[in-house]
Amino acid sequence: MPDNSDKVAIITGASRGIGAAIAERLAEDGFTLVINYSGDAAPAEALAGKIESRGGRALTAKADVSDAEAVRHMFGAAEAAFGGVDVLVNNAGIMTLSSLGESTDALFDRQVAVNLKGTFNTLREAAKRLRDGGRIVNFSTSVVGLKLENYGVYAATKAAVETLTAILSKELRGRSITVNAVAPGPTATGLFLTGKSDELIAHMAKLNPLERLGTPEDIASAVAFLVGPDGSWINGQVLRANGGMV
Repeated sequence: MPDNSDKVAIITGASRGIGAAIAERLAEDGFTLVINYSGDAAPAEALAGKIESRGGRALTAKADVSDAEAVRHMFGAAEAAFGGVDVLVNNAGIMTLSSLGESTDALFDRQVAVNLKGTFNTLREAAKRLRDGGRIVNFSTSVVGLKLENYGVYAATKAAVETLTAILSKELRGRSITVNAVAPGPTATGLFLTGKSDELIAHMAKLNPLERLGTPEDIASAVAFLVGPDGSWINGQVLRANGGMV
């Protein structure tokens, strides 16, 4: 296992679901973790305690990523605690489904604020503050390729994230920082499962050739590859972790 004991990773939206799985995996790989959350502190604190009980290091940091000042403070807290930041994983996101014709201004504004502006806020800080040799992993969605009905606003925010990913990878030229995105397919998390019938879930699980939903651990493995030494030559790309769905 490579020595990542001196590397610090901020993971946004890390208190549950895919974010928590990423935090646990990167802790296993030796990273020091900054576990970001925006609401209830209890799951984040429990996760930090779990990581530390296994010999890792973790700090919790409350910040709504749509708030630029809160994001700046989160980076500052990480630097104060651990001396700097090497990895940013932009996992925080929300999803509200609706046809375009029925989408409200509030639905549009909130998803843009969290999924797009939130990613912009963290990327802006990372561009200025990430240590040379660092890694950035953004989160998109395989719906950008599938273009399913009722996912219009959500998919549009993630398509924009893919564009930011490619452009920032070029803007950070000369610093040995890679910038990539992971685009999960249907994954068994609360974000995906909530509000869907058993029939719809079963149907979506069958859409890929492996005929199952992804797991948070599947996605965490993809992130671990991109931030680890084996991913060092991957830059400006979108890894569609979806079992071959698209």
